[in-house]
Amino acid sequence: MKYYIIAGEASGDLHGSNLIKALRVEDSSADIRIWGGDLMQQAGGDLVKHYKDLAFMGFVEVVKNLKTILGNIRFCKEDIQAFDPDVLIFIDYPGFNLRIAKWAKQQGYKCFYYISPQIWAWHTSRVHQIKKNVDRMFVILPFERAFYQKYDYEVDYVGHPLLDVVRTYRMEERFFTQNKLSNKPIIALLPGSRKQEIAKMLKGMLSIMKDFDDYQFVIAGAPSMPLEFYEEILQLNNDELPYRPPVLHNQTYDLLQHAKAALVTSGTATLETALFNVPQVVCYKGSPISYFIAKRLVDLKYISLVNLIVDRPVIKELIQDDFNTHNLRQELAKLLHPSTVYPIFQGYKKLNATIGDAGASRRTAELMVSYLREA
Repeated sequence: MKYYIIAGEASGDLHGSNLIKALRVEDSSADIRIWGGDLMQQAGGDLVKHYKDLAFMGFVEVVKNLKTILGNIRFCKEDIQAFDPDVLIFIDYPGFNLRIAKWAKQQGYKCFYYISPQIWAWHTSRVHQIKKNVDRMFVILPFERAFYQKYDYEVDYVGHPLLDVVRTYRMEERFFTQNKLSNKPIIALLPGSRKQEIAKMLKGMLSIMKDFDDYQFVIAGAPSMPLEFYEEILQLNNDELPYRPPVLHNQTYDLLQHAKAALVTSGTATLETALFNVPQVVCYKGSPISYFIAKRLVDLKYISLVNLIVDRPVIKELIQDDFNTHNLRQELAKLLHPSTVYPIFQGYKKLNATIGDAGASRRTAELMVSYLREA
């Protein structure tokens, strides 16, 4: 069968790559065309467009790049028609994917959605659009099934695909020597995956380096961002840095395995950090206009997946104006004290019990192929 898969971010590329591997087990003749990244391509997808050309963050950035976005949508429709797939599989990335799903359904294509848009957070009216245009929804968070049930829409809960990745991870034994790190305990910095996001978040994270001389700070580089991009940010902040923190690409899990604590930009990385049992401070700061709009649209008690899943404030969230040097310094100091981190570890235990077992990619592929063969 022919599969057309669209992912627009680094996390979608990761989960899409594992889904492709699982689909090939279930359907040995699978022909897979993708919008995604290096991981999905390495898994056997025929790459049409890389997600690094699609990632625009916030309301202001979207408006500024509207011409490019509309051009991508037009090209995507033409490419789908040329490929003529048996099914389209959308992975999160709702601003783009929901538009394509609406058009695709009108053209008679079967539409599957893997990793639901966070419509439970804001703009819940989109659930009606999903019911109309998406044939099957595969959700990864426990509370999402109950959310969709309120709207009389049956979904498949498959578990979180990060468990597949984290629980099969094998540590690099030569991590310290290979990266020329000292023996000091590590503070991991995970500033995000998009250019605008990284530039803004990393500057704030770097501002407290001089206050923690007994630790070494190490930056997790996003797969789509070259080392030169980070070097430019470090150079701009050079006068305030006690030393140049190393930037490690494609080693985030090794970094988390060895980290004493972490500063993490809100997103999938907060869950990854928790699954590695690393105490963390969650950070987020958008443009003032984007935040003003989001504040009035988003109806959530928490911003991080960890707190949302456990439904209590397991980890500290520093959002917008609260994301500043004073608060970062104070909250990181707490993470380095045993009495403070014990409740976090207890919360992580609850998190693991809630999200369940590994195998999400396999379960999703089995269901998808089964539904297609039944059609």
